Amino acid sequence: MELTSRLGNPKRSSYLPLQVNLKRDSSLESIHRVHAVVCDSKGRILMGAGNSEFECFIRSALKPFQALPFLTSGAAEKINCDEKGIAVCCGSHAGTTKHAREVFKILWNSSIEVNSLQCPTPKNAKSSLQHNCSGKHAAFLATSKKMDWQLENYLDAKHPLQKEVNRLVSEILRLPSDELFSARDDCGAPTLRLQLNQMALLYAHLGEANQAELEQIKRSMLAYPELVAGEGLFDTELMIRGHRQLISKGGAEGIQCISRLGEGMGIAIKVEDGSKRAKHAVALHLLRQLDWLTPAALDELEERILLLGPGLQLEVQGELKFQEI
Repeated sequence: MELTSRLGNPKRSSYLPLQVNLKRDSSLESIHRVHAVVCDSKGRILMGAGNSEFECFIRSALKPFQALPFLTSGAAEKINCDEKGIAVCCGSHAGTTKHAREVFKILWNSSIEVNSLQCPTPKNAKSSLQHNCSGKHAAFLATSKKMDWQLENYLDAKHPLQKEVNRLVSEILRLPSDELFSARDDCGAPTLRLQLNQMALLYAHLGEANQAELEQIKRSMLAYPELVAGEGLFDTELMIRGHRQLISKGGAEGIQCISRLGEGMGIAIKVEDGSKRAKHAVALHLLRQLDWLTPAALDELEERILLLGPGLQLEVQGELKFQEI
């Protein structure tokens, strides 16, 4: 499906994709092709590698924007949801007791039963509260109850809640909402198929946060990065070492989005084969090129996140190129 882009600089990048090589001792074992783009909040493509219009599902990197109706509807305010609650709604959390407790508080304060959650119960877990998308689902339910929308079918793409998510996202992208294409994510909720530059634009807006609700989301994620993912996980560790100046949210199948505060710039990364190790390696490679993190912080992240077995090494080839005008 072709999405009609109304971004400020829609020309397709002709630059080569990045390449991540996995080496076993000195021998090449696997190759990952990666596309990446940097946009500003006006939709201008500033830098890129590969195809800036590469289309793919944004997966869980959509979560901060799926949380918008929770705030714009007044549902969060009605239950006095604090920054911890908002952060877990935006996250793909690790399912710890701490995470499950914050999700439960949203449901409890909204007088909603836990069994109303329609995300799966993870294997070897006791409750759907432990699913990494339970915060998003709790926000969906709380919003639907506040707006007197049906709870039973809150994941239906035609449900008023999901239509509202699309409307708010389409406003940021400056697209008619009926041009957005969605499909069921693994947790059951709709996710959107977007161009890579559109993902970067969303995160440029999140970093700039001119809208009050985006400011709340940004502030909450940075105040409690451990609720967005968890100790030892990429998004949490990056936001901590970025001194609360970087927002990071990944998605399945090789999606990673990052924003830097105050500059209105967003990065979107897609690994063609969906490799998690490759997206993390590329993200750190690009952050080093952009000088968005100190060398010491980058070295710490590489040691903590890119954990490979003996004799294994990841090597990123290529870099972001400035967009030609």
